Order: sequence, then C-alpha cells, then structure tokens
Amino acid sequence: MSGSYSVKTARSKIFLLGINRDQIILIIGLLLAMGFFLIALILPLYYMLKLSLFNMDGQFIGLNNFIQYLDSTSPLTAIGNTLIIGLSTTLFVGVLAFSYAYAITRTCMPFAGLFKTIGMLPILMPSLLSAISLVYWFGNQGVAKALLFGNTIYGAIGIILGLSFWCFPHAMIILCTAFSGSDARLYEAANVLKCSPLTTFIKVTLPGVKYGLISALIAVFTLAICDFGVAKVIGGQFNVLATDIYKQIIGQQNFSQGAITSLMLLLPAILTFVIDYLLRRKQQEQSNIRAVPYQPKPNKWVDSIAFLWCSVWALLILAMAGMAIYGSLIQFWPYNLSLTLDHYLFDARSLYGWLPFINSLKMSLGAAIFGTILIFLFAYFSEKGRGFNRLRTTIHAFSMLSMAVPGIVLGIGYIFFFNQSSNPLNGLYGTMWLLILCCIGHYYTVGHLTAINALKKIPKELELVAMSLKIPLYKAFFKVSFPVCLPAILDIFTYIFVNSMTTTSAVIFIYNSDTILASISVLNMDETGDTASAAAMAVMILLTSAFVKGLQVILSKKWLDRTQRWQRKGDNLSPVNPPRY
Repeated sequence: MSGSYSVKTARSKIFLLGINRDQIILIIGLLLAMGFFLIALILPLYYMLKLSLFNMDGQFIGLNNFIQYLDSTSPLTAIGNTLIIGLSTTLFVGVLAFSYAYAITRTCMPFAGLFKTIGMLPILMPSLLSAISLVYWFGNQGVAKALLFGNTIYGAIGIILGLSFWCFPHAMIILCTAFSGSDARLYEAANVLKCSPLTTFIKVTLPGVKYGLISALIAVFTLAICDFGVAKVIGGQFNVLATDIYKQIIGQQNFSQGAITSLMLLLPAILTFVIDYLLRRKQQEQSNIRAVPYQPKPNKWVDSIAFLWCSVWALLILAMAGMAIYGSLIQFWPYNLSLTLDHYLFDARSLYGWLPFINSLKMSLGAAIFGTILIFLFAYFSEKGRGFNRLRTTIHAFSMLSMAVPGIVLGIGYIFFFNQSSNPLNGLYGTMWLLILCCIGHYYTVGHLTAINALKKIPKELELVAMSLKIPLYKAFFKVSFPVCLPAILDIFTYIFVNSMTTTSAVIFIYNSDTILASISVLNMDETGDTASAAAMAVMILLTSAFVKGLQVILSKKWLDRTQRWQRKGDNLSPVNPPRY
C-alpha cells in the first residue's frame, strides 16, 4: 500500500508541477505582451496627449492649445479638406470595388483569378507611386493632361485619384470575402419564389454582404484620411490634416500644435474603428449558421459585361503601375524619351545611394521576423491560454487598438516618448530598432486577427486530448498549433514585410541620415524635382514586395498540402496515414 501510495503521490506532484510550469509560461508571455503594448502603443500616445496640454516652453496651459487651434481658419480648412477627400474617395472606391468584387465572385467570366491578382497589385506599392504616376499622366507635362479640360491634377482631384488607386485592393479583398460567404439556400428560395434578379439583389445579395460592405467603406475612409504620401506629392496647396502635421513638426518645429493636429486626425480614425469593430462582431454572429457556398451559373451576357467591366479597370491599374515603371526608364521626360537605366544608378544620382533601399530591406525583414514571432506567440497566449481571462481580454483589446491609430500619429508619439532623456529606452531613438518597433506596433492588428482565426480553426478536441494526456503547453504549441498555422504565419510575415517596405507616414518623423528608408528617399527625390529617380526607387519597392508575395504563394501551397490535410474531406487521417507535421 505504501508503495502504491508513493507512486500516486509522485504522479500527482508531477502533474501539479506541469500545471505550474504551464501557468508560469503563460503569465510570463501575457506580461511580455502587456509590456510590448505599453512601449509600442500606450505610452507614446499618452505622451502625445500630455504634450498637447503644454506650450512650446513646457508650461502647462490646459486646453488653450485646442482653443487656439480651433480659432484659426487654417486648421478648420484642413479638417474640412480631409473629410472631403475621405468621403469622396470612399464613395468612388466603394462603388468600384463592389462592382469589381461582384463580377469576380458572382459571375462565370473568364480570367477571374487574373483580375483579382491585378486588383491586388496596388497593395504592393507605396502610395507615393500612384501620385508619381499621376504626374506622368496628367501633370504639367503629362501625356494625357488634356483629359482634365484645363484643370490641374495638383489638388483635390489628384489626391482622390491617387488614394482611390491605392485603397482599391483593401476594399476589394474585404468584399470578395463577403461575397464568398453568401448562402446559396437563400438564392434557391428566391428562385422558387420567382423573384426578379433586381429583387434578389436587393433582398438577398445586399443584406448578405452589408457588414462586409460597411467594413470596406470604413477601411477606405480611414486609409484615405490618414495617408500622407499622396497628399504630399500631388496635393499642391490643398492642405489636409496629414500634411498639416508634417508642416507643424518638420517645418515649424511646433510640437504642441503637431500633437493637437494629430489628435484631430486620431478622433475620426478611432470612431470608424469602433463602428467597424461592432459590425465585425455582428457579422461573426451572423456567420455562425452553416451556409452552403453559392456557385454562380454561366450567363453569356452577364459574364461578357462583367469581363468588359473588369478589363477596363484592370487596364487602368496596369496603366498606373506601368506609367511609373516607364517614367523611371525615360532619359529626360518629356524631351528625350529614349530608354535608360541611369535613374536606377542611385549612387550617382542620390546623396544616400542605395542605402535607403538596403535600410528598408533590413527594417522590413526585422519587423517581419520579430513581428511574426511576437504576434503569433501573443495571439496564442490570449487565445489558447488556460486561465487569466481578464488579462487575456485586455491584451486582445490592445491588439485591436493599434489598427485605430494612424501611422503618422504613432510616429509623432514615438518622438515624444522615446526622445525623453529620462526614458530608459532613449537609446532606441534614431536607431533601426525603433523603426522596426514602430512597424510592428502599427501593423499588429491584422496579424493578430490572422493568427487568431488560424488558431480558432484547430479542433478543440486536440486541446482536450492534450490536457487529458497532461501534455505541457509548449509541447502542444510546437507539435500541433505551430505546424497547423504555418500558412497563416507566412501570411503575417508577408503582410508586415510588404507594409513595412511601402510605409511612409509611420516612419517619416523617426528616421535619421543613417536609417533613411526607400519610401522616404522617394519623397525626398520627388521634392528635389528628380521624379524619374523617385519613380525608380518606388519601382524597386514594388518589385521587392512582389517577389516576397510570390514566394509566399509558392510556400503556402506547399505547406497547405502538408499541414492542412486534416481539413479536407476524403483524406485518410488514420494512424496508418497521419498528417505530416
């Protein structure tokens, strides 16, 4: 009896030690996540808010800065212009992306996959490239400036067109997902009731995608009002909040007014984020019902019209990208149209040479590697952890908050926080590590949602089996969660890399001469009048992003075959033929 008792006692102690070890790992991970959000998001925003209550001499003046800001006509003009740009871009992109996504997903037109790929092309480019392309098309020496009937592209028209080109893929992706989730049974019911196509569209199609449509419109509005690059290159004298912030910080060194303007930009971004978050929750509740995927039926006339419609816009997208590439190869626009690669010789044409491009590669790789690791681990702790529910909920809320903060606002917060001499992290200021941290913090939310969705797809039975077998948390992570989520992890890596390569607003205030980036170099070369070299650098960013995206597609297909077989019907997942981890 004593021997049996001692064995049981030893087993129970081992079991308790295992639980304690898991809990220790979990609490350490959750505390690290909290520390990351405090440093990368919360404290920079707090210091920015704090500075808005002080004058340039460091004296506390309360709300006087806000009163002085709103008393002036120039800030009110910038606010009005920003809303005009945001609403106009949202309306135009909403109509275009809705029709484009509808044609891709709801018709049997040929080359639907190719049209979707072309539609996603602008997401691989910096927003500056669209503005440069518009200069070549409709600028003072543009090839098609006559189409503007005497109007200038430098102003509201140019900003709206440039932002529409850049924001289009974001709305298209959301709407394609919304259309793909429609329930075919509703259309069968409409067919049985002999509803007309228009009635079916109004009563079935629109209600089925309304949450996706509203989310797409909110995403476009947020991107349009927060972007800095397009307005800076082609905005002319048309002032918006993003360029107003740049003038306050860089031109006038008025950090208090810059903080006030940043808060003016932050308010609508947070409001739209809250609306989008509430809509996503309703959409998730609606999608709990098992739906039968809708399969479109061939229709000669509808398919032909959809093909022609998508062809027009796909050609315009290719024309925008192609013109920037063409402009980078022209000897001297528009007087010498012979082709040359001289504009790609950055060592001879730019003060910094190839350094900005190399720095962008370093920053993007660093942000993608460390960001992917942190995002997936923190998502795993908040989603699959056992216990500490309040702490996990708080971390999830902070994870969603980063999407609401515009990049230019976050960059200003980094100036105020990390440039404090009393800050122990002051050593990061002016280094590549600060740029990496800013990119991870800025693009955290999408990666977090990707990881959470991938983790939710793992059957709960696997977790129950792991708990019953007393498998430690870290072993369950490496044996099950990590291999199964490899495609999602690669998606996160690619997303952070591409956005870090193309970003301008998030890093415009925190780089120095040693850490200057390719997107900043594009802006600087365009300001000095070297548009061709600016286009060449933007094309290098595009080619790099396209290469990484193509590599992701190839690796994803390979890993999907190895790690996602358990989701496919008809696969034999018996012990004789187990999934290959």
